[in-house]
Formats: sequence, structure tokens, C-alpha cells
Amino acid sequence: MYKDAMRAAWAEINLSNLDYNIKKIKEKVGPGRKITAAIKADAYGHGAVKAAEILRANGVNSFAVATLSEAVRLRNSGFILEEILVQTITPEPLIDPIIEHRLSPFVCTYENAEAISKAAAKEGIIIHGYIAVDTGMGRIGLNPNDSTSVDEVKMIAGLPNFKIEGLVSHFATADHADKTFSAFQEQQFMVFYKKLIKADLKIPFRSIANSAAIMEIGSSHFEMVRPGIVLYGIYPSDEVDREQIDIKPVMSIKANIVQLKKVPVGTSISYGRKFTAQRNSIIATIPLGYGDGLPRRYAHKGKVIVNGVFAPIAGTICMDQLMIDVTSVPYVRLGDEVTIMGKDGMAEITADDIARITDTIPYEVTTDFGLRLPKVFTY
Repeated sequence: MYKDAMRAAWAEINLSNLDYNIKKIKEKVGPGRKITAAIKADAYGHGAVKAAEILRANGVNSFAVATLSEAVRLRNSGFILEEILVQTITPEPLIDPIIEHRLSPFVCTYENAEAISKAAAKEGIIIHGYIAVDTGMGRIGLNPNDSTSVDEVKMIAGLPNFKIEGLVSHFATADHADKTFSAFQEQQFMVFYKKLIKADLKIPFRSIANSAAIMEIGSSHFEMVRPGIVLYGIYPSDEVDREQIDIKPVMSIKANIVQLKKVPVGTSISYGRKFTAQRNSIIATIPLGYGDGLPRRYAHKGKVIVNGVFAPIAGTICMDQLMIDVTSVPYVRLGDEVTIMGKDGMAEITADDIARITDTIPYEVTTDFGLRLPKVFTY
């Protein structure tokens, strides 16, 4: 009944489904192509270390994070030899962890790469990094149309203790049905790559394909792909062709009922008295709220599953607790398991469902759930 000794609410992470998903991704991209798994933001809330263990067991030895602390945590958890990409710019005052932990940074200026090279030289090592090019995302990267960009890369290539491992970019709209802009970005990427090759620069890996591009833009797979959300059993958007790859959700959110009470008609529930019982009702309280990642705005149309039956949220979602109307749930008892996200019998609530109601994306839903809830790993 109670899955965690400290909380009657938890995120349940199905590692067998993660194993299934990476196998399907490998089938999709084919043999001989490097897979760099995005496990930033604690693997989108799923638990980066455990996720990386499953991925490593499937032959993945390259991981992408967003922060130095995420990278260091992986190193300290036993990922000593694996490649760890830091997908943001690391300012000069913060480059020590790059050197100490042999990380692979993204760079887009000679000055930044030079600072890393000098720090690496002091330790007698070579850092392998990636050149970021901005093909239309507008985030980080060299301008592929700037006449000085090729010279910038040539200067970086001349550094003694920084080796260019690859060229990377990022699609802005690959998850849209209209792939016009994605085609433009891919063309920009290739034009710049060819300029580098013409300048006699060696670029071992090209990488621009994210989850949506892995599914639908096969021409962009090149030598290396960087799957993210599809690893965790969630499709990038409603506009992608879901027939392209079969995946299974990895995260479920569950809690136990900690209080049951009968209330008469007319009783109001929670902050603002936005719910009033229209009949004699049974109200259950569960110890999970917006502090655990369930969006407060989910209350107006939100529901949960109890004993295989949908039950509506009763009133405003609190920071740490949530009330639900279980009047129509048969045989409801104290301690019953409640599914906030996931499947119980034939009833299911997905991250997509929660995202649509709260006008966000499933990426945010799972990441937020992963912040405070304890994780229970299952197979």
C-alpha cells in the first residue's frame, strides 16, 4: 500500500518501459549511429542516475545534461568513462568542473574554447567539445551565415588542448506538422558543415536530431542523434506521427488516501470555496499538491483515478494536499491508492492530458513532478 517510508505520495518510474523505449529508438535510427541520451533536469523528472543505468545497459555511452552539477552527479554515481555533454555555455569562471570531470562542453566562441584549452593544458589533458551553430533556434551557437564563423572554428581547431568532437544544432519546430522551417534549419546546418569540411576541418559527429526529428526527419540523423522526451514514453507533440515509433510511458504519479469524510450537501471544500457539494458526498484527502508538481490550474477540470474509476478534484489544489470527490467510487477505503497520472485498469491519465488542461507541455509536467516527490523504481 505505502510505497515510500517518508511519503504517502510518490512518482513511480517503470524502468522496463524505459528499456523498451530505448530499444525502439535504436531500431528507428538504425545501427552504427551514436545515441546521446538527454537526461537533463534529472532525466525530465524520472531520475537521471537510474535512467542512465538502463540506457548504458542498452549500449548508450553518451549523455546530455544542462548544468555542471548534473554532470558531476553522474560522474560521482559511477559514470566515469562515459561522455557527458554540457549543452549550455560554460563561462570561464565556471570551467574547473569541465576539466576535473572530463566533460564535453558546447562552445561557440574562440575565447571560451581557449579558456577551456588553457585550463586543460595545466592538467595535461585534452577536452573534447562540440561546436554549437545557431540554425534558427536563436538560443546559442555561431551564426552560420557570418563570414567570420568558419575562421572562428579554425582557430578553435588550432587549440592544443581542445579537440572538436562534433557540430551541433537544435531544431525549433521539428515537432510541428509543417516541416518547412526544419528543412531550412537542416539546410543551414549542412551548408555550414560543408564550409568547415572545405576548410579542411575534421568534424567527427554531426548532431541536430531531437526526438521529433528522430521520428520524422530521417535525413537529419547524421552520425549522432539526441533523443529526449521519447525516451520517457511521451511524444513531442500532438502533431507528430505517432505511428513512427512505439513507446511506453515511464512515469506514473500515485498517492494514498489519508483521510475520508462524509460531508452534507452544501459543504464547501478548499481555498476560495470554489467547490460546493451538490449532494451528500464522500471527500478524500491525499498528501500531494502543487508543491509536488500538480499544476494548481488543473483543479477546474482535473480528475484522478481511484479503484479504476475516475474521481474529480474537489476544490482548489493546495501546496501539499489535494481533495477529491470519491462519492461515486465503489468500496473506497482509507489508504486506497490514487493514480494522479498513469493507468489503473481501463482508466488512464497521461502527461499529455494534464498538459492540455493546464496549457503547458508534458515536458514541464514530468519535470515538475520529479522535483519533490520520492521516486519508486519498478521493473
